[in-house]
Amino acid sequence: MREYPDNRTFVASSAKPVDVVKVLKSSGAEIALNYLPVGSAEATIYYAECCLEAGVSLINCIPVFIASDPVWAKRFADKGIPLVGDDVKSQVGATIVHRTLAKLFEDRGAKIDRTYQLNTGGNTDFLNMLNRTRLKFKKFPKPNPSNPSLRNAFHLKIFTSARATMCHGKMIIKSLLSEIEGRGFANVALNLEVRLSVEDSPNSAGVAVDAIRCSQNRPARERSKDRSTPCPPI
Repeated sequence: MREYPDNRTFVASSAKPVDVVKVLKSSGAEIALNYLPVGSAEATIYYAECCLEAGVSLINCIPVFIASDPVWAKRFADKGIPLVGDDVKSQVGATIVHRTLAKLFEDRGAKIDRTYQLNTGGNTDFLNMLNRTRLKFKKFPKPNPSNPSLRNAFHLKIFTSARATMCHGKMIIKSLLSEIEGRGFANVALNLEVRLSVEDSPNSAGVAVDAIRCSQNRPARERSKDRSTPCPPI
């Protein structure tokens, strides 16, 4: 990201690395919150290992599969360490709006023929996702953002999903343009368009706070040094 203006980017620090496990233990930290840039797969795995060694809960807010990976989930569960994730959704963001509207079509008996979700603008992490090798991590968990809510998923065809472009002068606000084409009663055509403008960082912060509360409110025996009872991932 060095080719972009300094006030729009993040680059690797020149500071000397620390012993992460040692810092987690000495600081008395109970929860580690992973908000690394999208695509930070190796770093996320490293910090997950550190959390396991330090006995610290992990909340993974980015689209790298940790909590949803059965192997990782078992490792945390076996040690009784809470694990929450992956890829935090915004309180009212593009994916949840798109998913809710698609679910509305199903609930009302309408058929979806085509739909798309196009995101433009956004914060520094969207600039980061212009590197397509990093964007693949964001696209993989959400190629069909409405699918979990639809029993008849074959009616849904996403032809554009989670694309991000940077617009000059509009660097913080992310805009969603979503369209759903379908058919209602008597096969009559329906077309729904929605536009949403949000600032991503605070929009996801409230959801992350809920995840912290969820992790902190685990049974007292799991907050103690007794790790004998498995703690399921969330």
